[in-house]
Amino acid sequence: MNRPWRIAHSEFSLGWGGQEHRVLAELEGFRRRGHEVFLVAPRVSKIWERAVAAGISTVELPTSKPRLIASVLRLGHWLGQNRVDVLNTHSSRDGWFVALAGRFAGVPLIIRTRHVEVDYRQPWISRHAFTTLADHVLTTSDRIREGLCRRLRLHPTNVTTLPTGIDPERFTPVGQGSPEMLELRKAGRRLIGMVCVLRSWKGHNIFIEAARRLHQQGLKADFVIVGAGPMEEKIRQWIAEAGMKESFHLLGHVEDVPGVLRSLDALAIPSYGHEGVPQIGLQALACETPVVGSDVGGIPEIIRPGETGRIFPSKDSAALATGLTAALKQKRETERMTRQGRESVENNHSIDHMLDQLEDMYERLAPSEA
Repeated sequence: MNRPWRIAHSEFSLGWGGQEHRVLAELEGFRRRGHEVFLVAPRVSKIWERAVAAGISTVELPTSKPRLIASVLRLGHWLGQNRVDVLNTHSSRDGWFVALAGRFAGVPLIIRTRHVEVDYRQPWISRHAFTTLADHVLTTSDRIREGLCRRLRLHPTNVTTLPTGIDPERFTPVGQGSPEMLELRKAGRRLIGMVCVLRSWKGHNIFIEAARRLHQQGLKADFVIVGAGPMEEKIRQWIAEAGMKESFHLLGHVEDVPGVLRSLDALAIPSYGHEGVPQIGLQALACETPVVGSDVGGIPEIIRPGETGRIFPSKDSAALATGLTAALKQKRETERMTRQGRESVENNHSIDHMLDQLEDMYERLAPSEA
């Protein structure tokens, strides 16, 4: 094992999605490897709640901007007192204020992780969060990396791409399905689903329109939406307007994601913005669930057309319907892709692979006296 590290992650987000999943996965993974880990986050956030339940040491991050600014010196004192070797920030506010505290404390290595692709209204200011207040930048996809280098004029050698790793022993095609999904299967219909936080840019409207087209074409299928979020009422409205209330099932947040994926005949990822490498895509590949994804962000980096899945032009519901039809009817091709998808996850996207890469990066970048 490499030398033991004292690692602190900060996360300002209050919700629970792929970004927060990754932060907690890194903390738990590094703790298993003998490193000492800490989470800096708002007490009212979902990740705080889960970190406490997992027995991870936590430090409160104020939610209001004035209190957050006032806490910089206190946080700096805490980082120095606990001799933190590596500080990894993840969201906008902690990327500024916690990183500033890290600079005050003289933390040897500060990493800024960018999980999604966004625009920067004032790139000359935003650049400082990725340079002045960070020693290195980590992204979850090459698309995000290229965008940061172009928009913020970052040097490519200062930015590393490392998609989120998943547990291939948990996400496996062998095992039980979801009880809710098995109940739906009793009618003998196909199950096609989306699994993600219910956000505007995830493309639920595209999925609903594709489902309507498939229904008109005579496909006997039910459509499942798994996840919670601010768009739930709007999604229900879209379903009603499409005349698809009898065919859609909203299951809310589900902890047993492997069971859901094993129960699906196909998974749709119709995002049309802000997407890195979606963890649900890797999880589906590991479960050998057929995937049809949009050509946005880092999706094509893991759902490689004709190799591990099918890709369609974003916002094109007809193309999504065609892709889902192919996934269901071209069985031999689909089985070949799902097998290759599983192999890709085992070889390149496991949680241990991610942690190995991170440990090597820390060793390479941290000052020798850290």
